[in-house]
Amino acid sequence: MMMIGMLAYSKAGHDKQTLYMIVGEDDESVYLSDGRLKPIEHPKKKNKKHIQPVKQGYDKSVQERLLSGQPVRNEEIKSVLKIFQTQGGIECLNQM
Repeated sequence: MMMIGMLAYSKAGHDKQTLYMIVGEDDESVYLSDGRLKPIEHPKKKNKKHIQPVKQGYDKSVQERLLSGQPVRNEEIKSVLKIFQTQGGIECLNQM
């Protein structure tokens, strides 16, 4: 399953319960960006078993651009994460 463009919470580490967007992946890892502390130019590498995906394709335009290799701005990622959190996305933490 392709995870790029999905939103995910960190389940382990010092960033536990932090919301990210998955901006890249390989066999065992994903690359996460929050558009602020972890910009898209320097994403956080995290083991797939240490994240909890919560929403697939939350913003289709950003997801499509990530998949096609087109540029995505950090402000766009921050905006997507903020909108998700203000619409009740925090409730997903209770399921972890």
